[in-house]
Amino acid sequence: MGANLSGGVSDTEGYAQPRLGDIPESCVALVLMYMDPPEICKLARLNRAFRGASWADFIWESKLPTNYRFIVDKVFDEKSMVKNSGMRDIYTTLCKSISFDDGTKQIWLDKTKGGIHLSISSKALSITGIDDRRYWNFIAIDESRKPARAAIVYLCPSLRALPLFDMFQTVAYLQQTWWFEVNGEFDFQFPLGKYSLFFRLHLGRSSKRLGRRVCNSEHVHGWNIKPVKFELTTSNGHQAVSEYYLDNPGNWVNYHVGDFIVDDPHALIKVKYSMTQIDCTHTKGGVCVDSVLIRPSSVGKEH
Repeated sequence: MGANLSGGVSDTEGYAQPRLGDIPESCVALVLMYMDPPEICKLARLNRAFRGASWADFIWESKLPTNYRFIVDKVFDEKSMVKNSGMRDIYTTLCKSISFDDGTKQIWLDKTKGGIHLSISSKALSITGIDDRRYWNFIAIDESRKPARAAIVYLCPSLRALPLFDMFQTVAYLQQTWWFEVNGEFDFQFPLGKYSLFFRLHLGRSSKRLGRRVCNSEHVHGWNIKPVKFELTTSNGHQAVSEYYLDNPGNWVNYHVGDFIVDDPHALIKVKYSMTQIDCTHTKGGVCVDSVLIRPSSVGKEH
């Protein structure tokens, strides 16, 4: 396209032919609005007109969730410059993993699709017996903040394309208990769509030895006798129940609890989630609880 529009002064016509850079920024911006953010950023490097057009607020507002103002107010305080920034700056900032609620939660946008992803730390969960050091402890994990994709195991092959996210540096570690119960709830205005919820767990206590990652499975026991029950309920009427035997020591596993649908992006939805194994005929232990993950169900199903 650029070769057809660009050219020098014609010897016969006596005037300069229009160039790609002569297209008005307003026209370029209208075209860019129909492209995905990565494509917009690539085209912004073509020339000054494309670069200027790529900053148009209406382009980036169309890429943000319709309830982005709620998200900005939820995540950033009144003094934050982001709240008063242009739409491109807001979009760019939200595509990074941002911690809020005293560092117990993270949120980010998918760079291509614009979907919302949420991660909720174990410190924001209600864990039975968490104050008794004989059973539970919060421990620091000596792992990369950006875990390798191969180190994460999914119970459904279609979910392997889940975007990477920052791990929380502290996890809840269970040494041993008879009564295993973890609960949580979260109020949020979700953009329209279908969402999936996962518990992110790890059997064994990982560490590094001589620069290599090793897993101590000393306390891992009891998870092959009875399955763990996972539950999900939402204030807009969705429920889900699933059961899994915990396995795969040494790997982070995202256990799919269930899905829920949002049909009103401005409604505050309460999401409740839990996992329990309260059969007191045996003890169980040796599991790390990192977080609860909520993300659009469409992620990974296109691959």
